[in-house]
Amino acid sequence: MRHLTILLLAVFLGKQTIAQHSFPVKDISIRWQTVQNDYQNKPQSLNAIILTNNSSVEFPGTGWKMYFNSARLIVPAAVSGNASFHLINGDLFSLTPSPKFPPLKPRASVRIEFIAEEPVVNITDGPEGFYLVWDDKPEQGFSTGSFSIDPFKPGYKGLVTAAVIYEQNKLVQDIPMDKLIKIFPTPVNYQEMDGFFTLTAAVNLVSDERFTKEKSALQHELDLLLTKTTTVEKSDNIISLVFKEGLPDEAYELEVKPAGITISASGSTGIFYGIQSLKTLLPPEVWSKMQKSIRVPAVLVKDEPRFGYRAFMLDVGRNFQPKKEVFRVLDVMALFKLNVFHFHLTEDEGWRLEIDSLPELTAVGAHRGHTLDSKHFLPPSHGSGPDTSKIPGSGFYSRADFIEILRYANDRHIIVLPEIETPGHARAAIKAMNARYAKFMQEGNKEEAERYLLYDLNDQSKYSSNQYWNDNIMDPSLPSTYRFIQTVINDIVDIYHEAGVPLKSIHFGGDEVPDHVWEKSPAWLTFKANHPEVNSTSDLWYYFYGRVNQMVKAKGLYLSGWEEMGLRKTRLDGKYIYLPNPDFEPEHLQTDVWNNTLGGGNEDLAYKLANGGYKVVLTCVTHLYFDMAHYKSFEEPGYYWGAFTDIDKPFSFIPFDYFKNSNVDKDGLPLNRNIFNGKQRLTDYGKTNIVGLQSAVWGENIKTPERLEYMLLPNLLGFAERAWAKDPEWATTSDTARSNILYSEAWSSFLNVVGKRTLPMLDYYRGGYNYRVPKPGLALEEGKWAANIQFPGMLLRYTTDGKEPDSKSLPYKDPVPANGEKLQCRVFDRRGRGGAVAGE
Repeated sequence: MRHLTILLLAVFLGKQTIAQHSFPVKDISIRWQTVQNDYQNKPQSLNAIILTNNSSVEFPGTGWKMYFNSARLIVPAAVSGNASFHLINGDLFSLTPSPKFPPLKPRASVRIEFIAEEPVVNITDGPEGFYLVWDDKPEQGFSTGSFSIDPFKPGYKGLVTAAVIYEQNKLVQDIPMDKLIKIFPTPVNYQEMDGFFTLTAAVNLVSDERFTKEKSALQHELDLLLTKTTTVEKSDNIISLVFKEGLPDEAYELEVKPAGITISASGSTGIFYGIQSLKTLLPPEVWSKMQKSIRVPAVLVKDEPRFGYRAFMLDVGRNFQPKKEVFRVLDVMALFKLNVFHFHLTEDEGWRLEIDSLPELTAVGAHRGHTLDSKHFLPPSHGSGPDTSKIPGSGFYSRADFIEILRYANDRHIIVLPEIETPGHARAAIKAMNARYAKFMQEGNKEEAERYLLYDLNDQSKYSSNQYWNDNIMDPSLPSTYRFIQTVINDIVDIYHEAGVPLKSIHFGGDEVPDHVWEKSPAWLTFKANHPEVNSTSDLWYYFYGRVNQMVKAKGLYLSGWEEMGLRKTRLDGKYIYLPNPDFEPEHLQTDVWNNTLGGGNEDLAYKLANGGYKVVLTCVTHLYFDMAHYKSFEEPGYYWGAFTDIDKPFSFIPFDYFKNSNVDKDGLPLNRNIFNGKQRLTDYGKTNIVGLQSAVWGENIKTPERLEYMLLPNLLGFAERAWAKDPEWATTSDTARSNILYSEAWSSFLNVVGKRTLPMLDYYRGGYNYRVPKPGLALEEGKWAANIQFPGMLLRYTTDGKEPDSKSLPYKDPVPANGEKLQCRVFDRRGRGGAVAGE
C-alpha cells in the first residue's frame, strides 16, 4: 500500500509539472502602476504590479518565481502580503509568490503592492524585463507577455506641464528664414553675398592632390543629391578644394560665388569641415529627394573651432547598439564637426569588443540571459530578459566590425577613443576570466587558469557599488590583473594598426569604486606585506593607475580616465574629500570630469583638476549627459539623478564659468546659489588645461537605435554649437541685464535655425534621424486654447474630437475657442512623425 501511495503521488506531481511547463507564459500580461509617492510620509513610493492570465487555462499560484530588473531598491515584503522580493545582484530582483497568492483562472488578475525606496518621477523608475522560472526547471526562463505602464499624475515640485512649456516657448521669437545664418554650427565669420551658385550634376569638381579622399566624399554626396541626365558634360561651374598655407589644422574658408565654390584649408580636416558647412548651407528641403539643380546662397565664411576636442561618448556596454547605428552616430557627429568618438565598450553588464587573445570576454561577457551563477553568460540587466540571443542585452563587435568602425570614423576625421572600464564596472570581464579559469582547471592546467584572474577566489570583502553589484571590482593586488590589462592593450593597439588609423590614448575608466573593496582579499594582504609604501586600499588605487599608466606610455600613448583617476582621497574635519593627486600631475593624464552635480559638493571638481595641472575634458552631468530625461514629467524617459537635460542645457553651458548661469538644481527647482560659496573658480592657467567638451549617452535606458536618437537629438545640436562656435558675448559680459538680453536673442536665433534648417535636413539626411519631436505648449487664455512650439518651423496640429492628432489633422494657426470640446495638440516633423500630445 505504501508503494502504491508513492506511485500515485509521483504520477500526480508529474502531471502537475507537465501542466505547469505547458502553461503559455507569454499569456501573462503585466501592468506597473504607481499608487502613491511619499508613502507613509517617507521618501518612497507605493507601487503595484498587476498580473493577468490571458490564457484559457489556470495559472498556478505556486511552483515558480519571476525575475525582473529595477533601478530602484524594493522593500522585500509585499504590502499586499501575497509575494516577496529579493535583490539578487545589480538590478536583478526575484518575485516569489507567498501562500496567499491565488491560482489565476483564465482572465483573472492579481495585484501585488510593494514599496520602492524612492519616489516615482517618470516611467524609467519602474520594473522591467519580467520572466518566469519554474521551481523544478531553474535553468530556463520564460518571458512573460505584454508589459504596460498606467498613467500617473504626480504632484511633485518642478513638474513640467504643457502650461509650463507654453510659458517657456513664449520667449522664443519667430525669425524669418532669410534672416538666419545658413551654416551650422555658427561660423566665426559669416557674410552673405549677392546671388547664387547653381549646383547640378554637371558641376566640375577639382581638388589639390592632398585632398583626394575629401573630393571623393564630396562627389559621393553630390551623387546622392543630384539627378544625372543621360549624357552629363562637365560645366564651367566649378567646386574647388584648394590648399592654403598657414591656416590651423581644423580651419577652413568657404566662398560661394555665382561662378563657383571654393573651399580652402591647410589640411584635409579643414577641407572636410568646409564640405560639412557647404552641406548645411544647402536648402534643407533638397535632402528629401534627388534634385535637378540646387541654388546655393553666395557666402563668404572663415571658420575654425573654439575647442580642439569635441567629443561624444556612447555607452554600448550596458545595452548594445548595432554597427549600423554606430555608423549613423558617426555620420551625424561628422556633419556637426565633432571629432572624438569615446566608445564605452565594457561595463558590468557587457564586454562588447572581441579580443582575440581572450575569447571568453565576448563568449561569456557579451551575452545576457537567465543565470544565477554567471558561469557561462551574464544575468539579465535593464530589462534584457532570459534569452541570450537578443539585442540589446547580448551583442559584440567582432574584430572585423571594429576595424570597419575605426575606418569609417577616420574617413570622417573622427578619432575613436576606446574605453575599457577598470578597476570598477568590470563584472563582465571578471566573470569571463572566471569561466576561463574553470575551463583550464578542468583540464588540470592551474598555471594557465590563474593567468588572467581578476579577483582573488578567497576574497570575502563585502561591498555594494552604486548600481548594487557586489562582485564587480578587479583586484589590483593580483599580478594577473596587470597581465590581463597588458594583453587587452596589446590587442587594441594591434587592431588599430591593422585598421591603419591613429590611436592616441586608451581610456581605462576609474569611476565609482565603492568603499570596502579588497579589504579581505588574501592577495591584498600578501601585496601589502611586500609593498610597505602601499599602506591602505586607497594607496592600492594609486599603485594601480601608476602601473596602468606605464603600460600605456610604453605603447606611445597617453592615459585617459574619469576624474577619480586623478584624485587623492584625504580627510578634512573628519570627512573624506578629494583633491588633485600631485603624483600624477606630471604624467599629463587626461581626465573626463562628469561630477559637478549641483548641491553635491563637487561642483568645482573640474576646475580643481585643471587648476592643478590635469588635462580636463568637461563632461558635466548638469549640462552634457543626454541620457538624462529632458524635463520632469512622468511620460518623459530617462534618468534624472544628476539633472534634467533639454537642449537649453548644452546651449547655455559656459565652459569656463558654468557656475554663472546655472539656475536650477538637479531636481529642476530654483538653485540656491550659496552652494558656489568657497568653490574654486577656473584660473587663466586652468583654462589652458581645458582640452575640450564631451557629451554623453549612458546606455541603461537605451534599448533601441530609435531611443538612442531620441535622447541624442536635437540635444547634440546645442552641444555642437557650444563646442565649435566662438565664446558668445552673453557668456562673457559682466552686465547681467545685458547678458540676459543677448542670451534671449541668441536662444531664439538658435531655435529658429534648428527648427527651420537643421531638423528639416535631419528628417532625410542618411535616411532620416529619429530625433525627439518636442511636446507643444498649451494654455487657456481669455477663453481660448493657445498653443506654441519650441522650434519655430515645425508643424503643429490639433483635434477636438477626442482623437490624438495625426499628420492629417488640422494645422494650428490661431487660438481655439474653449467650447467644452477636448482639445489636443501635437508637433510633427516633415515626415509626419509626431511627438508627445498636449491636451487640456
